[in-house]
Amino acid sequence: MSSLPALNVPAGLQSFLAFDFGVKRTGVAYGSRFLREAQPQATVNAEGNARWPLIAQRIAKWQPDALVVGVPFHPDGAAHDNTAKARQFARQLQGRFQLPVFEVDERYSTTEALSQGAKDADAASACIILNQFFRELAP
Repeated sequence: MSSLPALNVPAGLQSFLAFDFGVKRTGVAYGSRFLREAQPQATVNAEGNARWPLIAQRIAKWQPDALVVGVPFHPDGAAHDNTAKARQFARQLQGRFQLPVFEVDERYSTTEALSQGAKDADAASACIILNQFFRELAP
C-alpha cells in the first residue's frame, strides 16, 4: 500500500524529468507521456547546493512540463529520515523551477536496479520511479 495520494496529473503535462534523490548522488531520467518509457540520464554527483546548477542544466536541456521525485518508505509504509529529505528536495525543486512536482513511492527501486545489473544504479532507479509514475497515470 502506497503512502502517497493517487496521482492527479493534468493531460497537458506531457514530458517529465524524474529524480532518485540521494544525499551524495541524484539519479535522473527523462520520459514522455506519449512513449511512457523512461530514459536514464547522467547522475548528478553533487551534494547540497552544488547539485542545483547541474539539475538546472538538465531542466534547461529537456524542458520538462513537470518533475517526478521518488519518495522512499520502510517496507511497512512508515516514513523515515530519507522520506523527509526526499520530500524537502521535491519542495525545493518546485520552488526553484516553478514546475509541478509529483511524488512516487520508490520502495525497492535501488534494489530492483541493482538486481537488473545496472551500471548506474541511481539513473536506473530514476527510470524505475518514472516508469512507476507512468503506470499510475490514467490511459
